[in-house]
Amino acid sequence: MRIGEVAERAGVSTRALRYYEEQGLLASERTPSGQRTYPESAVEKVQLIQQLFAAGLSSRTIVQLMPCIEVGVGSSEAFELLAAERDRITAAMADLAAARDALDRVIDMAVHPTAEHCPALREPAWAPYDAAAAGADAADPRPALV
Repeated sequence: MRIGEVAERAGVSTRALRYYEEQGLLASERTPSGQRTYPESAVEKVQLIQQLFAAGLSSRTIVQLMPCIEVGVGSSEAFELLAAERDRITAAMADLAAARDALDRVIDMAVHPTAEHCPALREPAWAPYDAAAAGADAADPRPALV
């Protein structure tokens, strides 16, 4: 089966199939003219690869899982790898939730500014200029140069 047919039947681009080959996830044979050909089983394998990517796994992790996938038997190492990936995703979700919560606080401060969070709402750091108190001419509010 040629690359275009595999791509169409699996619901991916031909570029994705080439990427899978580069990463060692999929193998093809070449015709004498250099065209890629795949076995019928490539469609199902590509669909599985897509599911693994959708589950948040990297191509490097999927390559590590391929021996188990190809023989249809999971190893303890494969299950440990999957558990570690789940833990990584859970930690990333917690980090994203913390970032979202911090952004919610920033949005709340922007919508409801208070003097505590907004320097422009505080008392001025200095008193308004008073020319009479400074001993200068009231008509000229600039300080006298010495």
